[in-house]
Amino acid sequence: MSIEQLSEEERETWLAALPGWSLAREGKAIERKFEFADFSEAFAFMVRVALLAEKRDHHPEWSNVYNRVEIELTTHDAGGLSLRDVEMAQAIDALV
Repeated sequence: MSIEQLSEEERETWLAALPGWSLAREGKAIERKFEFADFSEAFAFMVRVALLAEKRDHHPEWSNVYNRVEIELTTHDAGGLSLRDVEMAQAIDALV
């Protein structure tokens, strides 16, 4: 099954529907930075995202420093941003 990369128009439309997310890698990814009260909250959030990622078989590129978590989503099979990334971003936002 081929996964299609979003067009520039689709990227703009979806990005408008994802507050807090911004384009990265010259439009080939989206990213968002999250800040929590402390490391425990940040880590708990990462565990919840990890469970989502496993269930969807779509894994983020991310980093964590103390109470901050930075997430970047892209679809390697599509060579850039796809609907899978948008859906994952929506699912992540639902956790916050």
